[in-house]
Amino acid sequence: MADPGVLSANRDFRRYWIGSALSTLGSQMSLIAFPLLVLSLGGGAAQAGLVASCSLLTRMLLRIPAGQLADKVDRRRLMLGADLVRLVAVGSVPAAAGLGVLGYPQLLAVAVVEGVATAVFAPASTIAVRDVVAEEHLSDALAKDQAAMAAASLLGPFLGGWLFTVDRILPFTADAASYAVSAVLLLRMATRPAPAEPGTRTDNSPTAGLRWLLRQPALLRALLFGALLNLVGAASEVAMVVTLRDGGSGGTAIGTVLACAGVGAVLGSLAAPRVLKVLRPGQLFLAIGAVWAAGTAVIAFTALPWVVGPLLVLLILLTPPAGIVVGQALISQSPRHLLGRVSTAADLLIAGLAAVGPALTGIALEGLGIPQTWLLIAALIAVTTAVAAVPMLRESGLGTPRQEPAAETAPEPAPGEGTAVAA
Repeated sequence: MADPGVLSANRDFRRYWIGSALSTLGSQMSLIAFPLLVLSLGGGAAQAGLVASCSLLTRMLLRIPAGQLADKVDRRRLMLGADLVRLVAVGSVPAAAGLGVLGYPQLLAVAVVEGVATAVFAPASTIAVRDVVAEEHLSDALAKDQAAMAAASLLGPFLGGWLFTVDRILPFTADAASYAVSAVLLLRMATRPAPAEPGTRTDNSPTAGLRWLLRQPALLRALLFGALLNLVGAASEVAMVVTLRDGGSGGTAIGTVLACAGVGAVLGSLAAPRVLKVLRPGQLFLAIGAVWAAGTAVIAFTALPWVVGPLLVLLILLTPPAGIVVGQALISQSPRHLLGRVSTAADLLIAGLAAVGPALTGIALEGLGIPQTWLLIAALIAVTTAVAAVPMLRESGLGTPRQEPAAETAPEPAPGEGTAVAA
């Protein structure tokens, strides 16, 4: 009999997945709506940028403390509390608009509070997947999660901009509603976190996850390779805009080309289970490096949107399977009491390096020129692939999963009892 898949077979994961996908979609909608709302209230570009920067900076600064908190507190309650805080914060925007008292200071405060709650939610969410999904279904669960996140990232900005044209408060209403739905689904989850092993000595320091990660050479090599891909991805976005504009493309064509990255992410997430059956981790990373090196070198010699767009889909296509490989290794190998801090340390490594990509690209474009910058990016990928991906060919995987006690799961209600969330 065919495997029904984790969404059909695992009710708790289905609840988690739907709630997470909806809240991500809502966040993507309000992300584009925040600066638009600031401008519509009479604010300037600097004020609009400050709102976005406050939210992102808050999430970055609180990642390590949030990971430590997730390792100590019931993850389900932590996620529920974060969703309720985000519901109240974002919901205050339409409430204040209805009362006619909405202003810039409130929007700034909402951005900060939502950033704090999102920072707390993220590591707890990572551990929750491990709590509700069995080891043999982890790859499938991560593939479903990546597909949902990619689709939300692709559709969210478009829906947010469209809803803003209908009513400037509507994106925030939709975002608040998504947090409410997520909270309800979390309340209905039956799985409880596994208890700690008796006599286990735990390291409660904030940097324990980072120190554990530094002792895992294969996993660290994969993370560094992923960090470089994120750096190149962030750099390529700026370089692509400059390249297309220099080639005479208009705003619509540029936007369409950049949207191809989202298309590639969705297709790659859907194809990930099959890709992972065919390619081992070393082969997958080597293929990604080869495709990125060749693809970025091609862009050095053309600025035609009909060439760059499909090429961008191809570049992104294999990155979701790589994300699943690394995510599965992190979740299954990390000691349970360190998983929150390990996941946040990995996030900081990957996201932190990417943050400098646009600035470095701008300097290279001005100092070297467009073709030379793309060739430099291609060379950087080729060297990193040789250093990080080639050694993985000698490894059967990224390590052996740790054996830990299974989560304590409440009995599923019999058919007809309770309400199952439709997939």
